[in-house]
Amino acid sequence: MTSGGQPIGVLLVNLGTPESPRTRDVRRYLREFLSDPRVIDLPAPLRWLLLHGVILPFRPRRSAAQYAAIWRPEGSPLLIHGRALRDGVAKALGPGFVVELAMRYGRPPIGPALARLAAADVRKIVVLPLFPQYASSAGGSAVAKVFEEAGALWNVPPLQTIADFYDDPGFVAAWAAVAQPALDAFRPDFVLMSYHGLPERHVRKADPTGRHCLASATCCDRLGPENRWCYRAQCVATTRLLAGALGLAPDRHAFSFQSRLGRDPWIEPHTDRSLPGLAARGVRRLAVLCPAFVADCLETLEEIGIRAHEQWRGLGGEELLLVPSLNAHPRWLEAVAALVRRVV
Repeated sequence: MTSGGQPIGVLLVNLGTPESPRTRDVRRYLREFLSDPRVIDLPAPLRWLLLHGVILPFRPRRSAAQYAAIWRPEGSPLLIHGRALRDGVAKALGPGFVVELAMRYGRPPIGPALARLAAADVRKIVVLPLFPQYASSAGGSAVAKVFEEAGALWNVPPLQTIADFYDDPGFVAAWAAVAQPALDAFRPDFVLMSYHGLPERHVRKADPTGRHCLASATCCDRLGPENRWCYRAQCVATTRLLAGALGLAPDRHAFSFQSRLGRDPWIEPHTDRSLPGLAARGVRRLAVLCPAFVADCLETLEEIGIRAHEQWRGLGGEELLLVPSLNAHPRWLEAVAALVRRVV
């Protein structure tokens, strides 16, 4: 709070969710999401043909069934957890802060959230994209949209963005606080950390040298100027830090990538293709963490909690545990508040 009494605005931005699991609402959401040139980075005419000729005629019905499998009476899990996070962070920050939640796609939208913060006469707005590892199609798109919408305001408050936090001690400690009790109770044979996937071309485009990323088997083992923006390298770093915090032996954990779309090559190893190998090694009790997501959503609850679980049982596995995401865990609320305070 400034001497003049102006509060500081905080805008938490997550990816988004349809308004309901009905096919028409899912189609509307997918149209907005997949029209983003940072998500499908093809020339506009090709993107339009792919979206309207291939994806939208078929995918919404299938995705609607998947959303229906995880939908709660009070709504979308992602939105429910997002609201709880917003309220918890506001309480953790205390007086002098005004906290809003927005989604990059769908509702609640970014523009009105910024307008409400501006109407509260905030001194500045701290923007936290809720994506631990940087990808242009996620955190980059969210930040770009925030600045676009802020530009529509007549009086534009100063904006300050918080960058990727894949190695933030509070983020790692929060995941350890969530996962350790679950792992202790489940006693897994193996822990798999499954991250959202990304097309290989997105990773290569993030390499300023054009020579480092995906050029060798060890390119992600360390982070430097050449792979500062590499999503895969940041996921590897998160895996290393979480494994250390949880005391996981090198031969008892691994990482993988889920949620592929289309036929282009996506970064490896793939989660669904990793499960048969683990089963063949004799793993029976498998725990899965999803550290690219700070809230449970379609990709965690349905893709891992339902589909991967069914695949695992079909492979002869005894049990697959989806470790809950950070959601509004008290340690995560503290970590988010600390990230905000660090920049104000």
